[in-house]
Amino acid sequence: MGAVLLAGCGKSEDEGKGQRPPPKVGFIVAAPSAVPQPVTLGGRTVAFETSEVRPQVAGVIQRRLFTEGSYVRAGEPLFQIDPSLYRASVNQAQANVASARASADAAVVRAQRLKPLAEIQAVAAQDYTDAAAQARVARATVAQNAAALETARVNLRFTTVPAPISGRIGRSLVTVGGLASNSQETPLAIIQRTDPMFVDMQQSAADLSTLRRKLRSGGLDAGSTQVTLKLDDGSDYPQTGTVQFSEVTVNQETGTVTLRARFPNPQGTLLPGTFVNAVFNQAIETNAFLVPQQAVLHDFDGSAYVMLVGPKDKAGGNKAARRKVVATRTYGASWVVTSGLARGDRIILQGLNGLKHGAPIVPVPANAPQDTTKAPRGGAGGGSGQGANPKQGS
Repeated sequence: MGAVLLAGCGKSEDEGKGQRPPPKVGFIVAAPSAVPQPVTLGGRTVAFETSEVRPQVAGVIQRRLFTEGSYVRAGEPLFQIDPSLYRASVNQAQANVASARASADAAVVRAQRLKPLAEIQAVAAQDYTDAAAQARVARATVAQNAAALETARVNLRFTTVPAPISGRIGRSLVTVGGLASNSQETPLAIIQRTDPMFVDMQQSAADLSTLRRKLRSGGLDAGSTQVTLKLDDGSDYPQTGTVQFSEVTVNQETGTVTLRARFPNPQGTLLPGTFVNAVFNQAIETNAFLVPQQAVLHDFDGSAYVMLVGPKDKAGGNKAARRKVVATRTYGASWVVTSGLARGDRIILQGLNGLKHGAPIVPVPANAPQDTTKAPRGGAGGGSGQGANPKQGS
């Protein structure tokens, strides 16, 4: 009789185990969205304008008229070359012009006097023809000497070397007393305009080709041209720039293409030649899904999958369904899933611990009040069921 009672008690415990309800899981509903595709490219800052100050006439440098490292404006005098020889050339050219004009006046008057005499045949017609020709030659000589005078004046003006552009000038590369020449290789100084500033970025030609192919096929939309910078010390540059253009030639040594962005630089924070990282949204994925990172799981081979709320079975209950997805990057606190999901899929976000494919579940919205961390009451502790609390039962 005792054996029968014991057998009955054992059966009751087994039935109690089987009656434990399915665990609750919290889910979110998948919906596609437009997800920016940011890219980070290394680059270097380049001055907006760079000009080498060079002499256009030869001579001894008498004075330096600027402060090294200062800001200079276009047209501001920078160097003074000895003008003595060029001033003398101007004086000589002026005298030549005066002499030519006097000769021209005399030739014109002679031709005018001979004209009526030639008409009444008082003088030979050839004499008048020669006089008129001499008058024209004299006027041409005046024009030639006037051009020589203008050249002399230009050369005299060139003895004062001006700034070709506005910007920050560097150190003087010549000294007072040195000989300047319009054929010398070394400039007198270098001026750089650093507001605004260019940033030249390098991108792999293969990546750029892939991006353009996807843009043509419709898988991506063109992104924003707004660019942000991270400086070489890790800090963020406060100003936002704009992508200007992309070169059409691939660097044969590096296999990269240069993209240029333009940044305002009112405080002079960016210096030419500085290494920076440029970040911008080069494209936008129009049919991607943003899935919270805790909902995307990974197999031993690194492939990603999610657990979904499957369709109801014949008994009217739900079961968990495992599905492979493609998630190669993150955006903020979410994985960007580009394949494997469809609009309306219910992605399990809470209660994933120990959840297996085909396990019965009770789905509730993830924002609903619920407890997915403890096993339901009434079950025997220490079992292998979903959500069992290992501290219960002995």
